[in-house]
Amino acid sequence: MPTSENLNMRQSCYTLDMNALYEIELTPINKQKLSMSAYKNKVILLVNLASKCGFTPQYKELQELYEKYKDQGFVILGFPCNQFKNQEPQSEEKILEFCQITYGVSFPLFEKVDVNGENTHPLYRYAKSKQKGIFGTEAIKWNFTKFLINKKGEVIERFAPSTSPKSLEKVIEKYL
Repeated sequence: MPTSENLNMRQSCYTLDMNALYEIELTPINKQKLSMSAYKNKVILLVNLASKCGFTPQYKELQELYEKYKDQGFVILGFPCNQFKNQEPQSEEKILEFCQITYGVSFPLFEKVDVNGENTHPLYRYAKSKQKGIFGTEAIKWNFTKFLINKKGEVIERFAPSTSPKSLEKVIEKYL
């Protein structure tokens, strides 16, 4: 259960400037906490993931993008989320195992998070405040919503779950 201190921190993250983006703390699956500063000066594709979703096969294209561009300063940050029809019910260890065995995922995967609601992870609160969805809403509507963040820490684009990762190559190349 979140403490009032955590909730206050998350609420304050809503109005962060882009430099504060790099102060947001992340928890990789099975690893020590780190801050977004580990990804400073990189082009970042932020994706909320689920292993039992119709879009789950996008893991394959996400991994291909990562392999193709990682040496040029590109990274994918994957956050499992179980807020959409219980499509990510597994433990973080099982999620990691599934992603690695089924799709060969080697891009960073993080703790399971909320992307909507009172307990929205600060990174998602920040991204949603900078790039609204359809009809100007901030809420994420489904798994595999994608945000592109440039090397300056600006959230420059938001893509629908149905957007194929492969179709993002040209826009990623533009910002590398």
